[in-house]
Amino acid sequence: MEKEIIEHALHINRRKFLSRLSLGIGSIALGSLLIPDLFKGGEEEAAITGLPHFAPRAKRIIYLFQNGAPSQLDLFDYKPLLQKMQGEDLPASIRQGQRLTGMTADQAKFPLAGTVFQFSQYGQSRAWLSELLPHTARVVDDICFIKTMYTEAINHDPALTFFQTGAQQGNRPSMGSWLSYGLGSENKNLPSFCVLLSKGKGNGQGVYSKLWSNGFLDSIYQGVQFSSGENPVLYLNDPASITRQDRRKMLDQIAALNDQSYKAFGDPEIATKIQQYEMAYRMQTIVPEITDTSKEPEDTLKLYGPECLVPGTFAANCLLARKLSESGVRFVQLYHQGWDGHNNLPGEIKGQAKDVDQASAALITDLKQRGLLDETLIIWGGEFGRTNYCQGKLTKDSYGRDHHPRCFTVWMAGGGVRPGVYGETDDFGYNIAKDPVHVHDFHATILYLMGLDHEKLTFKHQGRRYRLTDVAGKVVNGLIA
Repeated sequence: MEKEIIEHALHINRRKFLSRLSLGIGSIALGSLLIPDLFKGGEEEAAITGLPHFAPRAKRIIYLFQNGAPSQLDLFDYKPLLQKMQGEDLPASIRQGQRLTGMTADQAKFPLAGTVFQFSQYGQSRAWLSELLPHTARVVDDICFIKTMYTEAINHDPALTFFQTGAQQGNRPSMGSWLSYGLGSENKNLPSFCVLLSKGKGNGQGVYSKLWSNGFLDSIYQGVQFSSGENPVLYLNDPASITRQDRRKMLDQIAALNDQSYKAFGDPEIATKIQQYEMAYRMQTIVPEITDTSKEPEDTLKLYGPECLVPGTFAANCLLARKLSESGVRFVQLYHQGWDGHNNLPGEIKGQAKDVDQASAALITDLKQRGLLDETLIIWGGEFGRTNYCQGKLTKDSYGRDHHPRCFTVWMAGGGVRPGVYGETDDFGYNIAKDPVHVHDFHATILYLMGLDHEKLTFKHQGRRYRLTDVAGKVVNGLIA
């Protein structure tokens, strides 16, 4: 047995030889992970990594993703022609043979369905908004409404994945991971990418961890999911019998063992594991403070509404997102489920809009009052839009809408965005009439606002250089202040 151990220790192959050549560099890298300030000459000295390509307009992002596809025709894109032509068939010249989902593929007729909700114009931009969004109407002059978003994906999973990763297939880094990779963290005690989940009153589509995956990037860039219960980060508290000193000693011993493994194998994921242990230790102190709403002023709680005190609700997550962003988290991703309006859309969307309207507007107001809106980019929208024709039976007060990727509305606020209305759709709300914005263009513009050139933010994987925008995308200058 002893002879086998000696032979194993002496055994060397090409991979081990090359990895041991780089141990000096590897040890330096490991030291920088364990002690982030190890090689800094002083607080005023800029970090070597995590620098933007040019001066950023925004420092942080809060993405309020409305999973299931909100109906732009019942919320943002007012089309009186649909009321006038209620029940008439959508002209073939407008539909242009668009491929359909399996839910309306067998329909012989496509009866136009106007919204049952009242629309009014608000703010200096005279943006049209539905009566379902009274709180959003009050902050309309801080919002840029993009009426002409479009995508190729026509079903939820690929469309949702496309918006989050720039590809319809899985196993690609998410937008938050790309930003963490490109810019690093502003707070060494918190992850640079956090994920919050909530579910509204309507029909929900599932969300899954591949949406906040690091893909082929190092796992340190993966989004950290907060749970919706009383303890947002599970297993954060030590058992009653374990003191902070005990935890520190345990982590030091684990780090020493991992250090030996790193020196033996040179696997960068071992260094990442050490860094994640250290991050979890630091989070034990700061996360309970951030997730505690008891010290929030009464007027702030009133701003977000009573549900902000109920863990796991959209309102509670919006308030938590503000606190995380204010503490330096680079990218906070909220997924809110419940917008899949195939049947009885008028009845369902009332509850869906009520779930998110007040808290979405409150987030803008709250950040603005704190002087943080100019450096925080807020994004609100789903994976595609909804059709102007009825899915299934059309009645005076009830209709359903199928998936519509050709044009839909997403809005942004703060972070260097120009408020107002961008783009126009045709009178039927079916096709883009002016200023299209593809998902890749959207991503390129977001990266630009964060100080990153989307063509330079790349990572080489399996012989190819990948980026969030794949081989497409252009910055939409009309969206930038």
